[in-house]
This record gives sequence, C-alpha cells and structure tokens, in this order.
Amino acid sequence: METFDIIIIGAGPAGLGMARNLADTPLKIAVLERLPESELANPPEDGRDIALTHTSEEIMDDLGMWAHIPEDQVGVIRDAKVVNGHSDYALHFESRRSGKDYLGRIVPNHLIRKASYLQVKDLSNVTLITEAPVVEVRTGQVKLADGRELSASLVVAADSRFSENRRKMGISASMTDFGRVVIVCEMAHELPHNDIATECFHYDQTLAILPMHGDLSSVVVTLPSDKADAAMEMTELAFAADIQQRFGNELGKMELVSKRVAYPLVGVFANRFVTERFALVGDAAVGMHPVTAHGYNLGLTGGAILANEIKEALARGEDFASATVLHRYERAHRKVARPLYLGTNALVKLYTDTRLPAKMLRRAALRLGNILPPVKSRIVQQLTQVDMRT
Repeated sequence: METFDIIIIGAGPAGLGMARNLADTPLKIAVLERLPESELANPPEDGRDIALTHTSEEIMDDLGMWAHIPEDQVGVIRDAKVVNGHSDYALHFESRRSGKDYLGRIVPNHLIRKASYLQVKDLSNVTLITEAPVVEVRTGQVKLADGRELSASLVVAADSRFSENRRKMGISASMTDFGRVVIVCEMAHELPHNDIATECFHYDQTLAILPMHGDLSSVVVTLPSDKADAAMEMTELAFAADIQQRFGNELGKMELVSKRVAYPLVGVFANRFVTERFALVGDAAVGMHPVTAHGYNLGLTGGAILANEIKEALARGEDFASATVLHRYERAHRKVARPLYLGTNALVKLYTDTRLPAKMLRRAALRLGNILPPVKSRIVQQLTQVDMRT
C-alpha cells in the first residue's frame, strides 16, 4: 500500500489548485484523476468561459497560474447590467463601486485547467496518478480500479457536484434540479461590447452576454429542459440570428464561432463539508447555478481556505487532518458559500417565475437595487468577491 499525507481525488482546477497551495509544505500529496494526463495537459474546449472575481485572480497569480493565461485570451468585465423581460430598464453595476477598475475577468475554462496542470505537474511533493478511477474510499484509504490501494492522513474529494466519493463517505447533499439546461458558446459581433456583461431575464429563457477579448462574447443561454434540444438542433445561422434578436441587436450582426455545449442545471450543497479525515472542495462541496458566476471562484477559494488551515496547523505542530482543523475549514467555507448559494437559488427562482406577482416583484427589485446604494454596493462586493478570504 502506497502511503501519502494527503490524497486529492480529482485533478480539475479546484483539486489542482489546492495541491499547488500546498507546494511549500513537507506534505506528500497524491492527486488522482480518471482522465489521461494528455487531456490534462491539453484540455479540450468545453464551451465554458469562467468569470473570475478579484480574489480568484489574486489566488491564481499567487500560485503562478495566471502567468500561463495568454493576455489575448483574457476578457474584462468592467460593468454589468441586468435586464428584466422586454423592458428597456436595467439595473447597473459599476466597477467604481468595488474600488477596482473592473468587476472581474473572463477566461476560457480549458485555459484555466491547463494553467492549473502546468503549475502542479513538476512539483516535487505531488504525485499525479492519472487514468485512475476510484472504486472505494474509506477513512484514510482509497482503492483504485487497477487494484492499487493508497493510504493518507487526509482524503479530499474534488471530483464533481455528483461526487460518488462524497456519497461513499456518508455525506448527503441537498440538490436543486432547476429543470433547465444551459447552452454555452462563443460569438463574434460587429459592434464593441465595451467590457459590459449583460444578464437578460426574459420570460422564456435567460440570456447572458459576457465580454471576452476583442469583439468576442461568451454567450450563456438558460432555458427549460424541454426546449433545449430544439435550440441545439438549430442551424448555426438560425441560432446566431435568434441570439442577435433576443439581445436587441445591441452588438450588431452576431456569428457563432465555437460549438454549442449543453449542460443540465442542478445546484448542489453538501450537508457537511467534512467527516473523519475527509473533506470536500470544489463542486463536491458546492455546485452553483451559473447565473452569479461563482462556481469556480468558490472552488478555488475553498481549496485555498483548506490549504491555509492545514499550513497553520503544521506551523503549530498540530495534526493537520484533525477534526478541529477540518471543522475550522468547514465553518469558514460555509460562511462564504451558503449565503451565495441560497441567494443565487432565490434569484433564479424569482427570475424564472412567469406568474404576474413574480413579474411585478422582479421589476420592483431592479428599481430598488438602483436607488438603494448600500444594496447595490453589497451586490457588487459579492460579484467581485473582494473579501472572500477574510
């Protein structure tokens, strides 16, 4: 049986980010991944573009990941607006309210995955074990499909929001099936986006236009599951024309420049983040609806919180995998994640309800947001995540 100090299940950005956070420790770490290493080194484009908060950008920079992101692939979200139905009225969020020059950055997901891999692959204290599906996990032990058995003081699941390893360790999760599908793609347009992100809550679907580098935007369409197939089967020209029309021709002629990828929308919040010598990070802990763009940000921040608790325990000469240390992580991460998760779900529920009372409340909420500066400032603070590690 191979012995490590920490085993991380899942070599996605959250798992690799945590491993990189522990590079300056004496801990021996194994990162397990079912995909081949060639796919980690050159991840395929998956249609997703990630809106990064200031905290995530700082963490990525501290860990050396940001240096691997090409400048010509980084979009800037300077301001944002929310539009309700077919109204011309919008709730505006200006970057100046955050004390920053911009609200966030937007980067293709496959580049973040690649940057995470590049910063971990040569670490002396990290062993990357690929093509290694986990078939059994117990307190301090993991068994792989090829029969190998590994042991560690701490096992961390960073696999997915549908984590089998979370279930095997007896941790339940609250799930919200939104009954919707999100379709993501990238589109070029003839008019500039001016670094403005727009969320359009139409009554039959939600449309988000997120500014990428140059005259490109990330397009996120959320619609009822029974309408997703029809949208995916539209020709490229018809799909582009539909998005252009739904966005009121604000960007001029629009053209699809990537494939469309569809993902079912299910929100997940683990009822516990830890148990004996076992912890959850990333989507295994919290799987967010994408409307507030906090999925990866929470995953990266959660991994950083756990890594910092481990390093502080080592500095004090404590057992880094003790219940005391793990519960400190859980309290800190839940304090950040739970309000965002519940707030996001409430927002989604309100803005997908087509009944007349909900429509009236939506209109009122947008107007109150514009005329109440403290409310708007708090929302901007959550969007930028400027204080998530405090």
